[in-house]
Amino acid sequence: MSVLVYIESEEGKFKKGALELASYAKGIADAANTELNAITFNAEDFSELGKYGISSVMAVSNEKLKNFNAVTYANAISQAAKNKNSDIVVVSQSANGKYVAPLLAAQLEAGYIPNAIALPESINPFQVKRTVFSNKAFSVTEVTTATKVVGLSKNAYGLKEANTKVTSETFEPALSENESDISVVSVDKAKDKVTIADAEIIVSGGRGLKGPENWEMIEEMADILGAATACSKPVSDMDWRPHSEHVGQTGKPVASNLYIAIGISGAIQHLAGVNAAKTKVVINNDPEAPFFKAADYGIVGDAFEVVPKLNEKLKEFKEKNA
Repeated sequence: MSVLVYIESEEGKFKKGALELASYAKGIADAANTELNAITFNAEDFSELGKYGISSVMAVSNEKLKNFNAVTYANAISQAAKNKNSDIVVVSQSANGKYVAPLLAAQLEAGYIPNAIALPESINPFQVKRTVFSNKAFSVTEVTTATKVVGLSKNAYGLKEANTKVTSETFEPALSENESDISVVSVDKAKDKVTIADAEIIVSGGRGLKGPENWEMIEEMADILGAATACSKPVSDMDWRPHSEHVGQTGKPVASNLYIAIGISGAIQHLAGVNAAKTKVVINNDPEAPFFKAADYGIVGDAFEVVPKLNEKLKEFKEKNA
């Protein structure tokens, strides 16, 4: 019996979400009174993982695995789980994690608990609290299979330092030449910009901004706050903003600490994608906008009057507290 956690890296580095997952896996291992192992792909420095409880790393170094492939990664993680006799496998609910987890569960004949938000309420029977119905409710789900796969929701557990000495071993999974029919031709990444997936703060705009030419004040606020920019579905559909910024049930779900919605009415599909955000601030000139019912703070007013004034105040605050 042991716990295995798949720690994602990007260009060899670990982001906050990976460290949060390490903390969570450590918590599960402690609760189950068992050992914890991690598996990584083409990562460079494991010392940071030790700060959050990882003591043993199975390091996969393979140029063929430079780019993420769900089938290949799931096969490798499955082999690692069997190698370590792991009956609990922990993954993130990142875009990659959501692709890997079902494949991994099928290969291990494991029950899968997605969207976990807390440590198991009990180990035997294995019960975990998770969000359901687009984050509108909670469920304590019990898994009875011998092996379990748990997916941790982003920003649900936090970072817990454990300061553990980490050791690594090279792991070489058996990969066939025809592992998958999918191949990566090229990868284009945004540079010098905070992404929605990694952002602690998101500033989002909707049709209330009336056109793409008015996005400057959104970008200014994002720049002041060190935030990512996002938008509602109609905005991306009209090509005012790139589809990569579309937040919602049919776009990217977010779990930022702060979500600022400007000129977004709050259709149910949009709310489903932002329910996991810790604090929601809404600026809209319609006091009956549905978003106000879901907001923690709301400002009824014209965005073209409110946002520039708010930006000035944020600048002043930032300068005084620099």
